Amino acid sequence: MEASPSTVHLDTSPRSPTAPYPWPPQPEEQRSRAPEFYGFVAWTSTYLLFVLYLLWAVLPDAWIVRTGVTWYPNREWALLVPAWSVMTVILTYMAYWALAIRATPGFDEMRAVTDDRVSLPPAGGEDPYIASARADAIPELYDIPIGMVNSVLYHDSIKRAAAKAKARRGAAGGELRRG
Repeated sequence: MEASPSTVHLDTSPRSPTAPYPWPPQPEEQRSRAPEFYGFVAWTSTYLLFVLYLLWAVLPDAWIVRTGVTWYPNREWALLVPAWSVMTVILTYMAYWALAIRATPGFDEMRAVTDDRVSLPPAGGEDPYIASARADAIPELYDIPIGMVNSVLYHDSIKRAAAKAKARRGAAGGELRRG
C-alpha cells in the first residue's frame, strides 16, 4: 500500500539536497517569523545609515555641531569611500577574469578537450565504437576521441579541403614544369 502524499518526505529541501522536506508545508502559525524581523531590521538600518551618510556629506558644519556631534570624519571621505568601494569591486572582477584566463589551457594542449576523468575503452579486443553500432547493442559509456568527433562532424569539409589542396599542388607542379 502506498503512503499518502502528506507522509511522503521529498528531497527538495532548500537547506540540503538530501535533507527531508515535509509535505505539505507547515502552517504559518508553526513557522518562525524571525527571518521576517531580521530582514526588516536590516532594511531599516541600511536606509537609516544611508540617510545619516547623506546628511553628513551635505549639511554644513554648523548644523552638525548644533545637533551635538563634536567629532566626525573629514568630508573628503564622503567621496573617497564610494570611490574606493567601486574600484575594489572593479578590480575584484578583473582579478577573477584574469585568473580564469590564466587557468584556461591553450588550444594546442590536450587539457582543452579532455580532463582527468576521461573514460576511454580498453586497448585491444573488439572496437567498442563499432560494437555499439549493432541494432541489439547496449553501448558502454566511453568518451569519444576528438579525432573521431572531427571526422564525423567535418567529414565533407575535410574531403573538400583535401581535394582543393591536391588541386593546388597539381596546379603548382604544372607551373613549375612549364617555367
